[in-house]
Amino acid sequence: MDEQVRRQPDGCRHALSEAYDTALLDLDGVVYAGGQAIEHAVESLTRAREGGMHLAYVTNNAARTPQAVAGQLSGFGLPTGPDDVITSAQAVARLISEQVPPGARVLAIGGEGLRVALRERGLEPVFSADDDPAAVVQGYDPSLDWERLAEAAYAVQRGVPWFASNTDLTIPKERGIAPGNGALVEVVRIAAGGTPQVAGKPQPPMHRETVLRTGARRPLVIGDRLDTDIEGAYNGEVDSLLVLTGVTTPAELLAAPPQHRPAYVDEDLRGLLTPQPEVTAADGGFRCGGWRAEAARDTLLVEGEGTPVDGLRALCAAAWTAAGDGSYGADTGKALARIGT
Repeated sequence: MDEQVRRQPDGCRHALSEAYDTALLDLDGVVYAGGQAIEHAVESLTRAREGGMHLAYVTNNAARTPQAVAGQLSGFGLPTGPDDVITSAQAVARLISEQVPPGARVLAIGGEGLRVALRERGLEPVFSADDDPAAVVQGYDPSLDWERLAEAAYAVQRGVPWFASNTDLTIPKERGIAPGNGALVEVVRIAAGGTPQVAGKPQPPMHRETVLRTGARRPLVIGDRLDTDIEGAYNGEVDSLLVLTGVTTPAELLAAPPQHRPAYVDEDLRGLLTPQPEVTAADGGFRCGGWRAEAARDTLLVEGEGTPVDGLRALCAAAWTAAGDGSYGADTGKALARIGT
């Protein structure tokens, strides 16, 4: 990744599945939403794998075990083993194990995936603040109730070291966007104060866990979230592809500060299988495909025709260049409507 501030999306003469050896794929919003595979995901990943790309699934969702995630992906027609799945539960379990004695008790506020990851590190999950835990950890669990959150708050109030698998405020589901683990971490913070150590994306422990488990030499992070997937790639100094099948909107992408700017932007995972078009300077603006965009005072201007994603790439170049190392805050609505997003 270019160490300079990114001013525009990159081009790539080869298909991304050929240019990078390993895809580090987010799951929710990229491969599936809830229990349904996202359109084009299965066939695109199958072709990428058949072409020699290693697929590794990296998720901030700590609720399920790697075995369960692998089973779901295999059920979609993506043959996957547990070793192909890296979770924030694994990352946070390693982080805790480095700070507490072997065999220590850990108050686990989360699902089976979190408890299994703790046991793999030789730690003992417990369920009450009165069990004398050496740490308390929160991970996503859709069945979590008030009593479990209260136990976490009691432990944090007593000074027990506090960890979180991740702090994603939302998670995509079949029916829409639902509260994520970060929302529940906020509940405990409001009750108990303090700030947890966080292992999941975009924090370095997750990137370290991923590299240790995959051995990737030239990885490409693929995600739908700017504040986790793309920032995690930025922190790990690797390239990233943002797909527009999850929570990030085109307007949010245009306003992205440097740490949230992906190397590549595409509609969905079909972008893995094709070269990425180059964005070029053109008459005071930027051109991609049949579109030309520029930043003018308090708005973005765009003209031409072509695919909406090419227009978005040109607009990204105009907005990010105008913003420099900040966030683009001017009006983008008319320009996005013009390209059809």
